Amino acid sequence: MARPGRIVIIGAGLAGASAAGSLRDNGFTGEIRLIGQEAHPPYELPPLSKGLLLGQVDEPDWVHEPDYYAAHEIEHRRGVTAVRLRPADRVVDTDDGEEIRYDLLLLATGSRPRTLDVPGAHLAGIRTLRTLDDSLALREDLRRRPRVVVVGAGWIGCEVAAAARAHGAEVTVVAPEPLPLVRVLGERMGEVFRDLHAEQGVTWRLGTGVTGFDGDERVRAVRLSDGASLPADLVVLGVGAAPRLTLAAEAGLAVTDEVPGGGVAVDERLRTSAPEIYAAGDVAAHHHPRYGRRVRVEHWANAKEQGRHVGETLLGSPTPYQATPYFFTDQYDLGMEFRGLARPEDEVVVRGDLRAREFVAFWLREGHVHAAMNVNTWDDGDALQALVDNQAPVVVEDLQEADLPSLIP
Repeated sequence: MARPGRIVIIGAGLAGASAAGSLRDNGFTGEIRLIGQEAHPPYELPPLSKGLLLGQVDEPDWVHEPDYYAAHEIEHRRGVTAVRLRPADRVVDTDDGEEIRYDLLLLATGSRPRTLDVPGAHLAGIRTLRTLDDSLALREDLRRRPRVVVVGAGWIGCEVAAAARAHGAEVTVVAPEPLPLVRVLGERMGEVFRDLHAEQGVTWRLGTGVTGFDGDERVRAVRLSDGASLPADLVVLGVGAAPRLTLAAEAGLAVTDEVPGGGVAVDERLRTSAPEIYAAGDVAAHHHPRYGRRVRVEHWANAKEQGRHVGETLLGSPTPYQATPYFFTDQYDLGMEFRGLARPEDEVVVRGDLRAREFVAFWLREGHVHAAMNVNTWDDGDALQALVDNQAPVVVEDLQEADLPSLIP
């Protein structure tokens, strides 16, 4: 294929900025326009709920050094929003009135935090965590050691709870599920995280929802579905994120509900239903060759790796994207890495000491490894990656006792 003259990237987060860098790394000499809503240079999200929120660092991890874009002739448009996409004309309309033409386009619009549609949701003191500014503002709140109610027991909810306790805040976590992270990790691992937080002084209100917030101008209490009311100086909503699909949907691109939350339908090479438009990161519902179905992953590694990969694809690489999903967390003294995709019906096998929280957990389906999680143990990362990548056939006793590299097919 002929190389394009101008590539436009909508979304200056991790996926978009990684794609811009990948294009230059792979020899693209044409125009690159990177359009982003935020005033900051592109940054990575994990520190926002970890080191930055804890006060261990004062800046996020920048995707590239701030002077990288000018040095590599990447036009980074900050504080600009794409408001309309016209595929037939190959034009992007922006909120400042510009019409930007493209030869190829990448949608990397990311996700927005979900909120609750309940009485009192407008009150001050109810926060979400998605951006650098969100994290810095929340950190200042936590330093005042408020009474914090975290709504949601997923990754963001658990990490915010850990950071709040580190700042000395009183913390209660409310969630409708019976255990934290149960939808991702299942009951046995959910118990590990429940007990970890309880030991650190977090109060759990599981199996209950939020029906409203009370206060005058600022939140003072959280009303629960079981009739209780929790006093609160600060509420943090960690109830998930929704992919930003409006731009794609209004332009007539195929979107799908085959994945939770929906997504822009892309093929194995991350191409949308319009041949000149690709999508990467949180918005991309990607047909994954290894799993034989669509997958949409909201974690850091997926945005980074899809961004790098699509940079090559935009220049004609035929290689499909088939990386294994990966994510990590740090909460108190627990560090964890997770590889693969688990299902609730999978058999969970534990190697190591669950009580001491130094173990590896495997998720097996029909005798094959589909996911693995190492907790406070770091020696076997390469072996775990290979076992999951190959969906290795295993014997349970071998997983628990044998040298893991010896089990790689």
